[in-house]
Amino acid sequence: MTVLIDPPNWPGPRGLYWSHLVSDSSLDELHDFAARLGSPRRAFDRDHYDVPETVYARAIELGAEAVSSQTLVKRLVAAGLRHRRVRS
Repeated sequence: MTVLIDPPNWPGPRGLYWSHLVSDSSLDELHDFAARLGSPRRAFDRDHYDVPETVYARAIELGAEAVSSQTLVKRLVAAGLRHRRVRS
């Protein structure tokens, strides 16, 4: 059971770069971790939280494992927790 975070490489709102926060075991674990981190539920998107660069170090302090974006996606898929957007 691990919460993973990728580097803040994704440009986003407020001129910040953003990371993805996921769990490789359960969404409950992810939601609990995000609450401890102070991430609002509205930051949750299907299978991950978008978190700003300003909380990256804190996430690691709380126990998130820093991984590459590729590793994050591979582990999310392997856990069966990947939820792709449905295109119409």
